[in-house]
Amino acid sequence: MASAVVSRLVILIFGTLYPAYASYKAVKTKNVKEYVKWMMYWIIFALFTCVETFADILVSFWLPFYYEMKILFVLWLLSPATRGSSLLYRRFVHPQLTKHEKEIDEYISKARDQGYNTVLQLGSKGLSYATAVVMQTALKV
Repeated sequence: MASAVVSRLVILIFGTLYPAYASYKAVKTKNVKEYVKWMMYWIIFALFTCVETFADILVSFWLPFYYEMKILFVLWLLSPATRGSSLLYRRFVHPQLTKHEKEIDEYISKARDQGYNTVLQLGSKGLSYATAVVMQTALKV
């Protein structure tokens, strides 16, 4: 349990807060090289966060040193010596995104349209329900 707490704390500080500040500095100084480096990091970190969510539930109980491996992985991503996030992005993520970009864009567009329609339908139903309640209350008075 203690290793889970330490892992969460280390990942929050070194995996999120430090990169956020470094990203701010890259944007502020308009350093394109640093900006690209941190964009690659954030894409890899987003994927890590998605995988981590499920791995914490499925793997953490039976894999020894799971939390320690997570810490080492995040530090590897950040290390200027290993450039882990850049390596993963360039070797694996970028080629897959390029290959499937059209399908991903279509899926996002459909999801956005369906989400918008769902919100409109729910809003319409909510408004109809509220109108009915107000009318019933007004008729009782």
